[in-house]
Amino acid sequence: MEIRSVTLFCEPESNPAAFAPFLAAARGAFAVRVQSTRVGATPFPDWLPRQRAAPAAAEFAAAWRAAGANYVSLGPAQLQHDPAWLDVIPDLLMAADGLFASVEIATPDGRIDVARCHAAARLIGRVSTLHADGFGNLFLGALAGCGPGHPFLPASYHGGGAASFAVAVEAADVALAAVSGAATLDEARARLVAGIEDAAAAIAPAAERLAAEFGLRFGGIDFSPAPYPTPDKSLGAALEALGARVGGPGALFAAAFLTDALDRARFPRAGFCGLMLPVLEDATLARRAAAGGLALSDLLLYAAVCGVGLDTVPLPGDVDEATLAGILLDTAALSARLRKPLVARLMPLPGLRAGDATAFSFEYFAPGGVMDVAGSGAGGLLAGAGALDLAAYRAWANRL
Repeated sequence: MEIRSVTLFCEPESNPAAFAPFLAAARGAFAVRVQSTRVGATPFPDWLPRQRAAPAAAEFAAAWRAAGANYVSLGPAQLQHDPAWLDVIPDLLMAADGLFASVEIATPDGRIDVARCHAAARLIGRVSTLHADGFGNLFLGALAGCGPGHPFLPASYHGGGAASFAVAVEAADVALAAVSGAATLDEARARLVAGIEDAAAAIAPAAERLAAEFGLRFGGIDFSPAPYPTPDKSLGAALEALGARVGGPGALFAAAFLTDALDRARFPRAGFCGLMLPVLEDATLARRAAAGGLALSDLLLYAAVCGVGLDTVPLPGDVDEATLAGILLDTAALSARLRKPLVARLMPLPGLRAGDATAFSFEYFAPGGVMDVAGSGAGGLLAGAGALDLAAYRAWANRL
């Protein structure tokens, strides 16, 4: 296990230099390696000047990079914001390296904007052309039901007020080790719960000491067991170690089983704390997707019981707006009905079709293949404008 990030959340007018000692201390405060330090600001439409948004974002990012942050999140354009802000996002993403932004498509209380899903789909298409290989959408996410305080990008942003920080882990190997050494499901669950609690116990006290030293609030740990693109750090491999191939029958049970153990574990929580299945970041998922055995519908199904959404999903470069909008509407609907945070980070890859191989010179991506998308996308009433509320799901037994 390693720490993927220590993410600082603060107001945009904060002085980065004042937080430089904290960012430096955070890198060495834990018994495990800290891969990156990050900063999440309040939603950018509330503070970036519209007429010079890109230069201001570049200055903001440069100041934080100088203070020691590896990545900077400008936060989301939320449903309450003018949709014209979405047109600014491509320029923001190109303003500086390591700069992230996002678009809200559903609020935590279940409000969905159909037109915003289509606008976000158009934006994803535009961002896919910013780089020849389609890499730009790594830095953009569509957020459904995501409140502030998520330490995993692209969902990171600050809710306002006093500064705080949270920790995101890379811990797929913890899940794989627990499952691989078990003789029964009960043993696997007990081993996984213990493994999560032991790993969190090695992080939380150090984080509390860090918080006390610098006068910050420790927001908790997002123990969504993120993978690394090697077989020994694959969450897909952990699912398959239970006995079901990813994308096949039984995999939904396996996914729910792993997340049940995560729910049972005791530790200070932040963010998603769900099953993280980023296709291009996981060697097993990338391999199954390349072979056609893992479909987009499978990922949505897993998100319905435990996952954190659709992450680093490689799509055909010519995927149209209606199809992307339909995927975003599906993600928003799951979030609204289940009242859970979900992200959609979709990556149309220019010039590639379904089944084509993918290859990036990026440490966190495994070789994979472009996934196909069934159907013709969102049309008819689903292509219209308007926002609506979806009530949270309630079991029939609770309605009697």
